[in-house]
Amino acid sequence: MAHLLITGGAGFIGSHTCLVLLQGGHSLVVLDNFANSSPESLRRVGELANLPTAGRIGVIEGDIRNPADLDRAFTATGHVDGVIHFAGLKAVGESVQQPLRYWDVNVNGSRLLIEAMQRHDCRTLVFSSTSTVYGEPQTFPISEAFTTNPLHPYAQTKLAVEWMLQALEASEPGWCISRLRYFNPVGAHPSGRIGEDPLGIPNNLFPFITQVASRQRPLLRIFGADWPTPDGTGVRDYLHVMDLAEAHALAIAWLLQHQRSLPVLNLGTGRGLSVLEVLQAFEACTGLAIPREFVARRDGDVAKLEGCAERAAEILGWRANRSLEQMCSDGWAWQSANPRGYGC
Repeated sequence: MAHLLITGGAGFIGSHTCLVLLQGGHSLVVLDNFANSSPESLRRVGELANLPTAGRIGVIEGDIRNPADLDRAFTATGHVDGVIHFAGLKAVGESVQQPLRYWDVNVNGSRLLIEAMQRHDCRTLVFSSTSTVYGEPQTFPISEAFTTNPLHPYAQTKLAVEWMLQALEASEPGWCISRLRYFNPVGAHPSGRIGEDPLGIPNNLFPFITQVASRQRPLLRIFGADWPTPDGTGVRDYLHVMDLAEAHALAIAWLLQHQRSLPVLNLGTGRGLSVLEVLQAFEACTGLAIPREFVARRDGDVAKLEGCAERAAEILGWRANRSLEQMCSDGWAWQSANPRGYGC
């Protein structure tokens, strides 16, 4: 059993990862400022993990840009064996409009976290990166050997943190780091108790679909019908959030066991799906019709992202096994039971 710090652990991917880690016997401290998440997600994580009231998860409200908050998190359990770093901003369009905010939160926040790790003698870190660092490649599937070419501040800041971690490893022995570049997580825990609860208008396809299905929004806006894809809509590599959560648990366990860094790993299914394909699957799964309209392309978007995750399979033994149908049914189970997210 390890004592782990999870930054941004109340968010979509973070909460599902916390559940997997708790079920694996680890004890956790979550540091989150709840800017785009809710403490309710962690309460439900505790329920799903069958934890007593004073269970193996501690919660500290704070910001990774505040050294005092970081010190509180690192001393909450006496010692932290490893960190999984989710905290950050992630909306492509917003990053184009507010680049300085993204550089501050994603890069400066990560720098301050790393400095706190140094102060508290913790050198094991899993970093949540993104497949958007590859930009707009012309061949698929995308492997880790592809050249990076980030096209917007969100991807630029994630790659900047990767470079910072690479430089840190070269300058200071003892670091054990994993950089996970994942594609498009969707779905929810099959219980319907935890899921994606975006603040305001969703930036991603799947929560927009489920909010239209639950009649919170009148229709789905599809950004572009003229992409160079078979049906003209954007293609992405969608994977179930529980598959992604399990990958994080495997990565931190590998680092703690082997005491050395992992190479960069892609996390995806290896199969791209268009917006219309996802819509068709959701409608078939739920029996609901999703009204839609096509609008102009969105700044920062690309036609296609489809990953190769063979390296993760070879090293971690990980594959994304859950189907598109499971993504749809689990995502709808969450949204239909929680039409206002964690506000119920």
